[in-house]
Amino acid sequence: MRRLLSVVVLATAIAAAGPALAAETTKKAKEINLGALRAATSVEARELAANWLKSVGKTDEATTKAFNTIWADEDAQVLGKVAQTLSLGSEDAKKILTEVNNAKASAPTEVPAIIKDTKVNPFLRANLALAYAKALSDRRVYEETLEALKAVKVEQVVDPAQYLFIKAVSEHALIMKTEASDSIGRLLEDVSDSPERYTTCAALMIIDMMTWKDKDLGWIERKMGNIERRLDLSRGGKKTQEIERQVVARLDEIIKEMEAGGGC
Repeated sequence: MRRLLSVVVLATAIAAAGPALAAETTKKAKEINLGALRAATSVEARELAANWLKSVGKTDEATTKAFNTIWADEDAQVLGKVAQTLSLGSEDAKKILTEVNNAKASAPTEVPAIIKDTKVNPFLRANLALAYAKALSDRRVYEETLEALKAVKVEQVVDPAQYLFIKAVSEHALIMKTEASDSIGRLLEDVSDSPERYTTCAALMIIDMMTWKDKDLGWIERKMGNIERRLDLSRGGKKTQEIERQVVARLDEIIKEMEAGGGC
């Protein structure tokens, strides 16, 4: 109930207040937030990353120098520094992150085995999954984004807010209303330090989903948008064709309904 309340209160308040008061409204959301999760600070993340490098035997002078250079960058995000550290200590991580961040390469259709392997070191696996999912989300490859995030727990990553936000964005894009609402609820209620931009965007997604109706013209538009996205990713296979069939079938139904009601 608290989670539902936090989502509804924030969404309703922003809808009523308008963009000019959105920032103030998101601050009020923090009063509802219980904050069980928080991002690792740069100091904490650096220590975790250093311990992991040591555990895999990467203590040579060249690696240590590269590590210190990475963590000396005060402008870089913590997750980015962690991802670079993973690339220093794991050839698999380096290969995976290099490939997924190559916008010219074909979008992957399968999540790497290392992310799914529960025997892999938790620090490596969880944060590699998050960095991988972020890169996929930036490329609108939402299906594999969710698959990567599903393989690990939000409690294991250095940035829980980013995990839940990426998850919610992907679920919203794939018209997974229930799942997106739950992810947004966790973002608002469980994360103590969620950035304001995440909180505001989450509320806007909730407001948008409040207008969703099953199989109306808006539903068709969202489905068409998903078809276009998949075709842009060169995914014109069976799944895309099934979505196309759903859209055509619903359009036929709407035309028949209009004809029966004298609307055509």
